[in-house]
Amino acid sequence: MIHSDSPYVVDWYVVSLRWIILLGTTVSLSLANSLVMPSTALLLALTCWNIYLMGMAGQNHRVSHHREVCVGVDLGVGALYFCLAGGLASPACWILLLPLISTSLYYNLKGGVLAAGLMVFIEIAYGFLFASNLFLVIGGVFITMILGTLFGYISQQTYNQIRQKRLNQITQREKQQKVETDRLRAIYNMTASLSSMLSYKHVLEAALDLSVSALHVEDSSSDQPAIPAEANYISAFLLFEGNELVVGSARRFSQVDLRATFPAKQGILAKIIEEGEPLITGNISKDPELSRLIALSQCNSIYCLPMRSGINTYGAMIFGYPTPNYFTRERCDVLGIVGRQAVIAIQNARLYQDLADEKERMQDAQEEARKKLARDLHDGPTQSVSAIAMRVSLARRMLDRDPSAVAEELAKIEDLARRTTKEIRHMLFTLRPLVLETQGLVAALQSNAEKMKETYNQDVSIQVDSQLATQIEMGKSGVIFYIAEEAINNARKHAKAATIWVRLNPLPKHPEIAFLEISDNGVGFDVAEVDKSYDKRGSLGMVNLRERAELVNGILNIQSAPGKGTKIQVFIPLTEDAADLLHNARDGQKNQSVN
Repeated sequence: MIHSDSPYVVDWYVVSLRWIILLGTTVSLSLANSLVMPSTALLLALTCWNIYLMGMAGQNHRVSHHREVCVGVDLGVGALYFCLAGGLASPACWILLLPLISTSLYYNLKGGVLAAGLMVFIEIAYGFLFASNLFLVIGGVFITMILGTLFGYISQQTYNQIRQKRLNQITQREKQQKVETDRLRAIYNMTASLSSMLSYKHVLEAALDLSVSALHVEDSSSDQPAIPAEANYISAFLLFEGNELVVGSARRFSQVDLRATFPAKQGILAKIIEEGEPLITGNISKDPELSRLIALSQCNSIYCLPMRSGINTYGAMIFGYPTPNYFTRERCDVLGIVGRQAVIAIQNARLYQDLADEKERMQDAQEEARKKLARDLHDGPTQSVSAIAMRVSLARRMLDRDPSAVAEELAKIEDLARRTTKEIRHMLFTLRPLVLETQGLVAALQSNAEKMKETYNQDVSIQVDSQLATQIEMGKSGVIFYIAEEAINNARKHAKAATIWVRLNPLPKHPEIAFLEISDNGVGFDVAEVDKSYDKRGSLGMVNLRERAELVNGILNIQSAPGKGTKIQVFIPLTEDAADLLHNARDGQKNQSVN
């Protein structure tokens, strides 16, 4: 028994035509009142055989040597019934069609001719043995050969058409598979190429070129001509700079188009950025923003899609082509893949650039820390050590001139040495406050306040919510400590303040946000004026404060005015949701100020 996953179509044809012949034979015998003939039993046996074959065809089964068995049964039953029923004079003589049809279907023209020849031999032999009408025999022979040849020819042509159709389907399938393989290879190469680029400008250039390559692969499977590399294929990246879109990279844009900017407040650009969904349009002559682009004026099919990742929108991609309805679903899918990979590559490039910038900032911070340490050593311990050396030299000379005054001078030297030791210990404490690691943020701030009082006689008041301090992780605690230490030190040096206050509490309406404030009652300063000339100043105190606030996703705010003291405020989110809330609020304030 042979089983197939697909139907045997030829078996169904043979079974169906056999039913027609059996039905026609039965009707012919009924009309001639010959159904009671003994030979009719052969028709009953053939009917049972056909039912069996129909059941096998329904289950996609075949017996061994199926075609040979079926043809042999039809030839045997047809020849035997022909002879028993009375030859060509019988009303059911056309049962000879049964072997002609089945043989033609199974073996095409060659089978039909051979079956016809065998039936002709039987007809001639029967006519010779039973002295049948010569003209009837000649007519039967002629008709049998004609029908055998005709059935074989029709079967051969049908078989050739089916085979050719199947070959075309296989060829088309293989071609489609090749196109899919080439497309996947192009997408893989695109992904690899874009992922390896660390310059977002290079990413944009490569993405535009790869989009043409990907569509070229897709078009090679259709009857339309493929897109040549220099075709009238318009493409561009529009990236946000501030609140406007500018041309980041483009193909076949004029110089005027490259300088264009778009507010993205109306038209197609506003719609795709607001909804986050791509859009296909035919003509942009009425679009309030894109109609300014000369390159798109000749395009009758335009596809625009946003460059988005999560809630962040980087810009938009625009593709144009002169042919109407050019951007089919398949082409849009390909361009969508290009767009998504480009967004990922841009994110990677920007992350790399951020890392490079952060590395440079860390180097600058380290350099500034070294300079600060050098300044502090020069202004404090170095001067004190020099003074100690001078006083020791003075005391040595006083031993010869006025020995009684040496004791007083040594006491001054001792006091100076003690103060110098305190300054050095305070510097070591600020470089690495071990108390922060062992006892926590509150103890570290209190210890710093005590050392400021002991070393510089500077009053520092610490007001910290102890429950909030326990919720802050060690990394953020260290940053908060250094922000407070930097602000206190700046106030001590420049504000001439009698008291400095350090407060750390949760915001009343948002307890997941910590609020750090360092204020003083000193001389104050003009914040705007200092910011304007800050690049020319040697100190980086405010830069350090801003960078350290950014390390904890915080927001720094400085309030000061001449004669009114200074307030340095830092809003520090303790959760990711709080960070989103904080920065969204800041962006909203910026947008309101811009509008």
